[in-house]
Amino acid sequence: MASLYNQVPSVSAVFSLYASFSAIMMLFRTVINEIVPKGIRDYITVRFVDFFSSYFQFESSFTFVIEQKWGSVDNQTFRAAEAYLPTCLAGLSTEKLVVGCNLKNPSDQISSNSNRGSSGSAPTWNPAGQLKLGVPVDTKIIDEFEGIHLEWTLHSTVMETYPYEKRYFHLTCKKKFREKIMTDCFTHFVKSAQKRMSHRENLNIYTYNQQHSYWEPAIFEHHATFETLAIEPKLKTTMIDDLDAFSKGKDFFKSVGRAWKRGYLLYGPPGTGKSSMVAAIANYMNYHIYDLQLQSVSNDGQLRKILTTTQNRSIILIEDIDCGSDASSIRKTKGKEQVSSTSEGISLSGLLNFVDGLWSCCAEERIIIFTTNHKEKLDPALLRPGRMDIHILMDYCTTFVFKKLVAMYLKIDDHALIDPIEELVLEVSVTPAEVTQQLMVSKNADVALKGLLELLETKKMRKEDDAKVEDEGEIEEAET
Repeated sequence: MASLYNQVPSVSAVFSLYASFSAIMMLFRTVINEIVPKGIRDYITVRFVDFFSSYFQFESSFTFVIEQKWGSVDNQTFRAAEAYLPTCLAGLSTEKLVVGCNLKNPSDQISSNSNRGSSGSAPTWNPAGQLKLGVPVDTKIIDEFEGIHLEWTLHSTVMETYPYEKRYFHLTCKKKFREKIMTDCFTHFVKSAQKRMSHRENLNIYTYNQQHSYWEPAIFEHHATFETLAIEPKLKTTMIDDLDAFSKGKDFFKSVGRAWKRGYLLYGPPGTGKSSMVAAIANYMNYHIYDLQLQSVSNDGQLRKILTTTQNRSIILIEDIDCGSDASSIRKTKGKEQVSSTSEGISLSGLLNFVDGLWSCCAEERIIIFTTNHKEKLDPALLRPGRMDIHILMDYCTTFVFKKLVAMYLKIDDHALIDPIEELVLEVSVTPAEVTQQLMVSKNADVALKGLLELLETKKMRKEDDAKVEDEGEIEEAET
């Protein structure tokens, strides 16, 4: 036993041996770094780690990075991951959950996001709405694909080089499954996300944030549909048939080499239902709305940037286009040349490229809707098919529209005042908005219809007075 103890090296001998070994290794590493190129060193290191990992049954992992932006546009794979991952959260495969709910109306959302002080109402919860699950930041979400263990993590950073929050997913798997995940798993979750996105439970209306260069969403809960819309039956049939043909036209547009998009021009006096028509189209197609204010776009480059950050299956809405930019107005003649009247902001060519040029092909299944109160002010180049395919006149109230509004708001089909009101509707110009305002004064049909009759009689008297003044003016001019 004593002889065995005597054979154990002393502490000083152990440290001396360690120092010698360390010196040799440092010398060896210096020689290797000087002689062997870095690429070869990295390859040897990887092979060395792989060998020992497999020998000791430790498998190395591989991580896919899915960034929110791909170049200057949104990464569709990131969007697919955002839509797909909430389906994995219900099984409590993560330690945290982001929980939300729908608001009763979009005004609640606007009030909660703005600094209105006491004028803004607090957001209210919709008890009938289902709780929504979201992806928490910096939390692992466990997933599985064909027996392969996967880990998703959403990261968010704010960098000085980015004017906005940079978000990206990490998808981690065993390194030996990398090829299968790339070929099979990505296809699986993208298809699952497409199905989910095609059956949107909620619609959003977006407005562009100039300061941070991104679209801000708000919940869109406008209840206008083609059933509740007070329009002529022929117009209703035309719109529904055209929208149905468009939604089924992917193969057709591809076969003729055109972008899968459709352009509508809604024109007519204020208060004739243009905004309600937009809402009915959005609800019928289940499309998000991007409300673009041309006045706020500084140049053509920014217009292209804004366009490329919109989603597929959406409506781009440009209201009052005749007021939005000089580029949309009729070009003034200067000698024999026609020139755009643009001084600053977007140009006519930039606007045309937006609706019918190469940049209009940045997304699929998209509807572009323009509204105006003065169609005659628009440049003819904007009005041709391919840019504004269908021109829809939203006109003054007709007898059919009047009866439709009475049936919806007063729940009646007949009344003693309906006939005289119909006669006046044919004589004077009254908008559906004006009729609706009078019908909402009271739920009592007598009170509401009497107020509407008085409004129409007042309009008729003003029309007669205006005609009389005009005739007297013409007589005076003839006498002079």
